[in-house]
Amino acid sequence: MADKYQWFKVKVLGVEQQTPLIKRFTLAREDGQALPAFTGGSHVIVQMQEADGRQHSNAYSLLSDPADTRHYQIAVRLEDPSKGGSAFMHRQVEVGTVLTLSSPNNLFAIDPSAARHVLIAGGIGITPFLAQLPELRASGADYQLHYAFRSPEHGAFHPELMAGPHAERTRLYIDSQGQTLDIHALIAGLDDAAHLYVCGPRPLIDAVIDTARQLGVADSRVHWEQFAATTPANSGAFSVTLARSGRELWVEEGMSILQAIESAKAATVECLCREGVCGTCETQILQGEAEHLDQYLSDEEKAAQKTLMICVSRARGASLVLDL
Repeated sequence: MADKYQWFKVKVLGVEQQTPLIKRFTLAREDGQALPAFTGGSHVIVQMQEADGRQHSNAYSLLSDPADTRHYQIAVRLEDPSKGGSAFMHRQVEVGTVLTLSSPNNLFAIDPSAARHVLIAGGIGITPFLAQLPELRASGADYQLHYAFRSPEHGAFHPELMAGPHAERTRLYIDSQGQTLDIHALIAGLDDAAHLYVCGPRPLIDAVIDTARQLGVADSRVHWEQFAATTPANSGAFSVTLARSGRELWVEEGMSILQAIESAKAATVECLCREGVCGTCETQILQGEAEHLDQYLSDEEKAAQKTLMICVSRARGASLVLDL
């Protein structure tokens, strides 16, 4: 799976502090060539090299206009605690820094069959929509953006949105000012031609998905993206057998299959994102069923139980046998 990506060096042209926790980075190819074409909702994987040799790989949504491939822009929120990537980007990356970037991949594309597009963003979840908005406007589509954040100083890009061409189609919901997004009322008011798109914290995504189902909105009309995978509340420990070596590993609650393999040095597995979005750690299931937590496989592929992403997915039962 790893060869599906192309890799190239990019130089940081600009670093802007958008909020106390979010920075925007402008990137261009080091060799001066145009960057690969992309569509709104695409992400790239950024590889970062620490001075001590440690490497981080994080997936970030592209937020620049897809019509302009002279540069890309990404936004990075400083996480607490950071797994390494966000801290590196915030504390070590400056104008002139060279990074390694993957070609774009899109798991959150606009559905061309929809007559209307309702975009719902929470916090840093605004980023993929910033690239989708110019696409929607250029195509003459009917769209609206609902953007919720906790206070004005934490609403990344909202001044640009309200001063730009999408202002009339954008509504802000600022918690500190008593403005609350009523998800039930919003979804209840949609007609059958509208599609929903949501990106942001997991509670927001779950609320949109659950409300849409309660109101009879078909799953095919609800699209969501979240890079940070979450472990289900009822997820316990389980065993994994690596069929090629016969080794059996115990995967504790809160630990990924990939972490268990790496901790035991039981096999060599490539994984770029560690968040279930890049597809590089896709592994064949020989026995057992997986609780799929990735965003890479389609619903049909998940139901088939042929493969899983070992960086985030877990056993549905007590054990799995994998082709490793």
